[in-house]
Amino acid sequence: MTAATSVPLLEAHRLSFHRQDEPVFAPLDFRLNAGELALVEGDNGSGKTTLLRLLAGLLHASEGRLLWRGAPWQRDACAGEILFLGHQLGQKLELGPRENLVFATGLHGRRDDITVDAVLDEVGLAGYGDEPLRRLSAGQKKRAALARLLLQPAALWLLDEPYANLDRHGIALVNRLLERHVAAGGAVLVSSHGAVGFHGGEPQRIRMHA
Repeated sequence: MTAATSVPLLEAHRLSFHRQDEPVFAPLDFRLNAGELALVEGDNGSGKTTLLRLLAGLLHASEGRLLWRGAPWQRDACAGEILFLGHQLGQKLELGPRENLVFATGLHGRRDDITVDAVLDEVGLAGYGDEPLRRLSAGQKKRAALARLLLQPAALWLLDEPYANLDRHGIALVNRLLERHVAAGGAVLVSSHGAVGFHGGEPQRIRMHA
């Protein structure tokens, strides 16, 4: 599942994050090319979510160097190219899935080869597009968030526990999305307590520890 490329999409050198002068995770070195998936592993509290939030630009590294497409990482330069899906799904509960998607793509851009209705159908929310999210189940809310992966033209997906609150059909949906994105030349960093059902080869593993 490695794509031959001269410059990695994302590269970290001795990357670390401190909270109140205490290290959350030990310095990390890794590189991720287009067409690759990396599994972020570690015990609870080892900094998996912190790493993904840092890479999404929501936190600042305490030490080390981060490169994006070979240049020093800058949040503005990565705008629209990185999509983070965390425990907090970033959706307005009073709006339906359709309005949430329109709002998200207005901020981050959208692909022009697929419609909102087609995306909702693919994630299993056909007929629920205008239902307020507060009335939907946890699994349906998660599917509404996953729909952003299909609609936004991001090169790198940062997914924190993407299988949470999903039944077996939802889990299969996540696996299909991962495989499709990587096959199209995208890249993924994913944290998960369960096995990632990716069939594109052995994923790179980033081990978190203090």
